[in-house]
Amino acid sequence: MQYAFKAGAFQVGGLKCWENWMPLARSSLYAQGENLHVAVWPGGIHNTRDITRFIAMESRSYVVSVSGLMRRADIGDSAAWRKAVAETSPEMLATGGSCIAGSDGEWLVPPSQCEEEQLKATIDLRRVFEERQNFDPSGHYARPDVTRLELNRKRQNVLGILPD
Repeated sequence: MQYAFKAGAFQVGGLKCWENWMPLARSSLYAQGENLHVAVWPGGIHNTRDITRFIAMESRSYVVSVSGLMRRADIGDSAAWRKAVAETSPEMLATGGSCIAGSDGEWLVPPSQCEEEQLKATIDLRRVFEERQNFDPSGHYARPDVTRLELNRKRQNVLGILPD
């Protein structure tokens, strides 16, 4: 489910993996007032390079993309199948790509690749509001009289029938 939560002065939301590319999932977070988006990825700059800046520009929010690293050595050789997989794998299976974009879409911290490091940036909520003076995807341009998104938060199962 897409929820945005209060964390200090910020309304924080997040999505994982390809959910970050889903316009309706993002829109539901914007409508909840998200102004800090956390995008979690399995690992690869090819995932984070473009979408991080796009989400920031679209939402006028800060975006932190968190992306994993995986090296051949991480597979290990404790079992025959691990050894076979490791022998046929490239040195880096997941190259990272963690980064931070400002609410204007500019890099605060550009994507980090093939390196384990802690990324830090100072973010200022006032910048979100300044950017939203130009465009607010859930504000003055939203046009709920023309289009509307409904978010269903009811628990579902495969049959669509909830247990008693």
